[in-house]
Amino acid sequence: MPRQAREKSNSEIYHLMLRGINRQNIFEDEEDRQRFIETIGYYKTISNFELYGYCLMDNHIHLLIREIDESISKTVKRISSSYVYWYNQKYGRCGHLFQERFKSEAVETDEYFLMVLRYIHQNPVKAGITKDMGKYLWSSYREYVETPIYADINFALDIFSEDKMKAIKLFQGFMNEKNNDQCLEYKERIKISDKEVINYFEQLGVANISELQKLEKGRRDEVIREIKKIEGITIRQIARITGIPKSIVDRA
Repeated sequence: MPRQAREKSNSEIYHLMLRGINRQNIFEDEEDRQRFIETIGYYKTISNFELYGYCLMDNHIHLLIREIDESISKTVKRISSSYVYWYNQKYGRCGHLFQERFKSEAVETDEYFLMVLRYIHQNPVKAGITKDMGKYLWSSYREYVETPIYADINFALDIFSEDKMKAIKLFQGFMNEKNNDQCLEYKERIKISDKEVINYFEQLGVANISELQKLEKGRRDEVIREIKKIEGITIRQIARITGIPKSIVDRA
């Protein structure tokens, strides 16, 4: 099946997430993290993109960037390939380090832009790594409140105020607000085996699939609806196991 095309951003701003293959760590020590940030800085001048935010966690990375001269796919490929080559040389390994396809979402409004930036900066706080995002060395937050090195901070600060000092104070307040932001949330796809699906039917009082097929339509559909609520069970899987047409399972 061909891959779904990435959503195109009218603003050309994207929130990206790169994750280690098989969820393995991308960074083992501070030198690794520093190397990745420096790699981003190096390719900013080559690929010509604007970097509004970043956060390096152990096994994944968040970036908030605006593409200008080249696609985000090409930019990410440059950065990841360079880092992986260095990483493999350092640790005497070979092969992939990142999942082949990174996740991305379009960022179209100022409101969502700020929400994504806050989500990125609060990653280490919500993960329990630190209670103070200002003390976390591997995100762009400190560049906003201290000295910018790699991050292009003016775009975000200008949303708060034209007065730089006022903008930084408002920025800090917004970044530290408690919230339930969900931006490009990564979630493993849960897979339920056919045997487990059959067990769920049994728990609903259906001894076997033949019995399900003989049930009165209303009761049959009621059972199917309950099964469909279970995360990880697909309509296609239910249809295949029960022999009931997919269209009927879908409508139940």
